[in-house]
Amino acid sequence: MNFAKPCNTIMNTPRIGLLLRFAAWLACACAAAAPGSAAVVRVEPRGEGWMLTRNGEPYEVRGVGGHAELALAKRLGATTIRTWGVDQLEPGEDGRTLLDRAAEHGLTAMVGLWIGHERHGFDYGDPAQVARQREEVRAAVRRYRDHPAVLLWGLGNEMEGPPGAESSRRIFRELEELAKIIKEEDPDHPVCMVVAVAEKAEVEQIRELVPSIDILGVNAYGSAPALADDLTAAGWTKPFILAEFGPLGHWEVKQAPWGAPIEPSSEDKAARYAATYARVNADPRCTGTFAFVWGQKQETTGTWYGMFLRTGEKLPAVDAMARAWTGRWPENRSPVVGGLESPARLAKVPPGAKIQARAGISDPDGDAWTAEWFVLEESTDRKMGGDREAEPPHVQVEMLRAEGGDTEFIAPSRPGAYRLFLKVRDGRGGASAENFPFFVEASAP
Repeated sequence: MNFAKPCNTIMNTPRIGLLLRFAAWLACACAAAAPGSAAVVRVEPRGEGWMLTRNGEPYEVRGVGGHAELALAKRLGATTIRTWGVDQLEPGEDGRTLLDRAAEHGLTAMVGLWIGHERHGFDYGDPAQVARQREEVRAAVRRYRDHPAVLLWGLGNEMEGPPGAESSRRIFRELEELAKIIKEEDPDHPVCMVVAVAEKAEVEQIRELVPSIDILGVNAYGSAPALADDLTAAGWTKPFILAEFGPLGHWEVKQAPWGAPIEPSSEDKAARYAATYARVNADPRCTGTFAFVWGQKQETTGTWYGMFLRTGEKLPAVDAMARAWTGRWPENRSPVVGGLESPARLAKVPPGAKIQARAGISDPDGDAWTAEWFVLEESTDRKMGGDREAEPPHVQVEMLRAEGGDTEFIAPSRPGAYRLFLKVRDGRGGASAENFPFFVEASAP
């Protein structure tokens, strides 16, 4: 706060005016310093592990990766959102930032500071690029450090190269410099560096080269339940956060004969969310988890990682997390698909073949539901590290029958890889989504 103007004003006013102005100045100063205007967050010992405190009170990170449906997140038991870059915090048309909206719903944020990746062209051997990035990080911390919704800083995302490689060591040394800058500018919010794996060699590198971080964040999917054991084996004793978790990753599942990964069912995903949350939080070093992704995104498919449909309906994974956070199901649960079966599932079919598919559908609340069937081309725009992918095109097929959980359609005439999708909605904001790959094989000459 700039005190020069109030002091000058006080020096040149009559006695009553001076008192009134001083009272107004004091009220403003107290409001600026009051708890809640800018929280003080600490990492503190707790038994054999660690805990976060916010303004001196224990704080549990029941987090979601993303910023869709903030009111619903709060209502279902979440406490914290995760962002990946400060560009996500820019004010909207109403002038409010994402942090403003989070605070209105009683949520905090792990504020992501995006750090350049070499695969995107960032050169850690270029002093000019490195210096510019340092100043960008410093400016971002200065801009947002006093916002009451800031809980901690998320430094980078999946920054590492091959464990032991000199390029990885160079990146980690620079992350140490960035962590020092953040702590210099803001000693009141911890720094969490986020990596993709917890392999022993990599964690040992981090221990050696990035000692200034307060918390290690790890994005993990199939390996997430074993995260605590992996960190123990690597000698990690400081706090950790599961910075992303969810279904089995598309690189961790079986594939169709032509290489298309087989997406887990909505029910399988929901069960994995709940089991991972319980297992990881049992470790006393864990200071929080972030379910991914609280929204919708195209990555391999448009339904693999999203906890919502593009049209806004929540999927069973949301229900599972609500129960994990609070011990009870949400008021309205999503429909359940008990299996999606078809002779064409993971099979090759001739062009124009009749394909039948059937799903067992129910609703835990007894709600009426509707089913949507459609075909997409298999995605060919596969990227690394969650980089943005283009959605595959819809395919116009002749639907012979689409009656609830049963459908029959004519296979595309053009050879290639496809997926049949089923989306079920209950009309009350709940949904379920399934798919399977199939392949149209060219006819023999």
